[in-house]
Amino acid sequence: MNVAQNIVAGLDRILTMELVRVTERAAVAAARLRGRGDEKAADQVAVDAMRQELNRLAIKGTVVIGEGERDEAPMLYIGEEVGSGKGPAVDIALDPLEGTTICAKNLPNALAVIAIAEKGSLLFAPDVYMDKIAIGPGYADGVIDIDASPAENIASLARAKGVAVSDITACILDRPRHGKLIDAVRATGAAIRLIGDGDVAGVIHTTDPEETGIDIYLGTGGAPEGVLAAAALRCTGGQMQGRLILDTQEKVARAAKMGISDPKRVYRTEDMARGDVLFAATGVTDGNMLAGVKFGRNTITTHTIVLRSSSRTVREIKARHQDLDKF
Repeated sequence: MNVAQNIVAGLDRILTMELVRVTERAAVAAARLRGRGDEKAADQVAVDAMRQELNRLAIKGTVVIGEGERDEAPMLYIGEEVGSGKGPAVDIALDPLEGTTICAKNLPNALAVIAIAEKGSLLFAPDVYMDKIAIGPGYADGVIDIDASPAENIASLARAKGVAVSDITACILDRPRHGKLIDAVRATGAAIRLIGDGDVAGVIHTTDPEETGIDIYLGTGGAPEGVLAAAALRCTGGQMQGRLILDTQEKVARAAKMGISDPKRVYRTEDMARGDVLFAATGVTDGNMLAGVKFGRNTITTHTIVLRSSSRTVREIKARHQDLDKF
């Protein structure tokens, strides 16, 4: 076995279950504040729990997608080094509580999410909007095109799936900016599932349409969330395209500082998440794909998916925790 093979094997063997523990801790911390109406508090406890668990990992990790710039986020900021300092050098993209409003209102699909990849493998994306389109695995390249109209993309997907357009369901963030997009999709005869927040979950739902009922994701959302979603699709064989929305000189300049020289570039899945990627998500609230944290008298139950790109492995882990002190 050569050195590169040994590193990949080490990432798989050591980090797969460790990532589950990272998202479990963050999800349990956030779940204690479900429905309390305090987004900031729920996010903060998730951040604290995730960082504490990350620093136990045998990695030399650098946060490339995190809670914000250093002056905005005291912990898990972009550029922060985490882990024990021993082990492989990795890029980390994370969202300790994806869907803070969802959690505060105890609505579906709040998640704790993390992706780890070999150093230099994750897109260093600025905190701006990104135009996105995504579908799950099993389709040939070219089925979707971010520059095509919604009608063209939905018709192409329906042909590839072998169904009528009316059998396609699109997931779109429920935002005023998406009014024309929503009208265009409905004009095709396709269905729409509008979501209030949580577009990482929205994209991930395309990976298993039979379970979630979502075939395609369309619309604009955060670029950091786009990288996290691309990491999940990279592990499953799904397709995603994204283009940063750099509509001011300040945003263009900020992106340039992060190494982005072409403001109009279309990023594909493998441009946002290259090499060997591990991805984990634990449900905070009940959702289409993952159950939320359940608190029993003497147990805590969590539901997690953990994915790996090189093997296209999808592990689903339902854990019953009896050692409650670890939380």
